[in-house]
Amino acid sequence: MRKPNIAILGATGVVGREITKIVDELGIQFNEIKFLSSAKSAGTKLEFQGKTYTVEEAKPESFDGVNIVLASAGGSTSQKFAPEIVKRGGVLIDNSSAFRMEKDVPLVIAYVNDEDLKKHKGIIANPNCSTSQLMLVLKPLHEKAKIKRLIVSTYQAVSGAGLAAINELTANTKATLAGEEFENKCFKKPISFNVIPQIDVFCDNGYTKEEMKVVKETKKILHLPEELPISCTAARVPVYNGHSEAVDIEFENKISPDEVREILKNSFGIKVIDNPDNFEYPTTRDASGVDPVFVGRIRKNLAFNNGISLWCVADNLRIGAALNTVRICQKVIEMELY
Repeated sequence: MRKPNIAILGATGVVGREITKIVDELGIQFNEIKFLSSAKSAGTKLEFQGKTYTVEEAKPESFDGVNIVLASAGGSTSQKFAPEIVKRGGVLIDNSSAFRMEKDVPLVIAYVNDEDLKKHKGIIANPNCSTSQLMLVLKPLHEKAKIKRLIVSTYQAVSGAGLAAINELTANTKATLAGEEFENKCFKKPISFNVIPQIDVFCDNGYTKEEMKVVKETKKILHLPEELPISCTAARVPVYNGHSEAVDIEFENKISPDEVREILKNSFGIKVIDNPDNFEYPTTRDASGVDPVFVGRIRKNLAFNNGISLWCVADNLRIGAALNTVRICQKVIEMELY
C-alpha cells in the first residue's frame, strides 16, 4: 500500500491541532506531511512526531503533490481551495459545512457509511459535530429495527464554537462570580450559568441552521426517506467540551431496552454506561479527551409505539470533528481511494 502525501489545512486552529494529534495517535502512515494556515498564522512552529514544522500560508501551489488534505479552516477557505486540490489530483476531507449537502459529495461517518467513500469525486465531507456522535448510535439500531421517527435535543459545549467561545465562557464566569458587567461577543446571551436555545442563525421555519443540519445530515448519511419525520432542538450550555444529546426514537419494529443495550455494547465506537440505580450514566466529563460515544439512560419511550429513549455524550472536538476526519483519511488510504 503506497503512502500518501498529507496536508492539514487550518493546522493552527482548535480542530486543526486536534487533527494533528490524532494523525499521530492513529498511526496514519504517510510519505510527507505539511501544515497550512492563513497568512495570519503562517510561520507558527508545530512539534509533530519529534520534528519541528513551520506552518505555511495556504496557496494553490501548496497542494502540488498532495494526495489527501484534512481541512478544518472554515467553509469559505474550503470553497476557495477545493477546486485547486481536486485539479491537482488530491482528495479533500473537509470539516466545514461547505459541501455537506452537495449531491455528488459523500457525507461520511467512518464505520457507518464507508461505502459512500467510493462515490467521491475529490471531495468528502465530515458531518456536523452533533450529527457525528448520533450516527454511531443510530446506525446499528436502524439496521435492527428501522427508524420511523426521531426527535433529538442537543446540549452543546462551547468548544464547538471555537477558541474565542472557550475564552468567553471563562471570562464571563469570572465576571459573573465577581458581580461585574460583561459584554458577550460569541453568543447572543451570556453563557455563564445559562443555557442558550440557539446555535447558528434561525431559518424561515423557526429552526436554527444547527438543528436543520441534524435533520438533513441524518437522512443523507443513513439513506433515510426524505419524508421520514426528524426534529431537533439545539442548545448551548456552559460546558467547555463534550456534547450531550437526548434522543427519542420510534422504530418500525419492536425493540426492547435490553436489546438496545446489547446491540450498542457490540457496536463500533460505543461504550454503554447504563446503571441508573448506582448513578451510572455518561456525562461530559466521561467523554472529554477520549474516543467513544457514551450511551446511557436507555429506556422505553412512553410516547411512541416501539419507542426508545437514550442519552449519548461524546467529545465534540474528537468524534464530532477531528477524529472522524482522520478516520475517513484512514479509510481512504485502506480502500486506496486517492
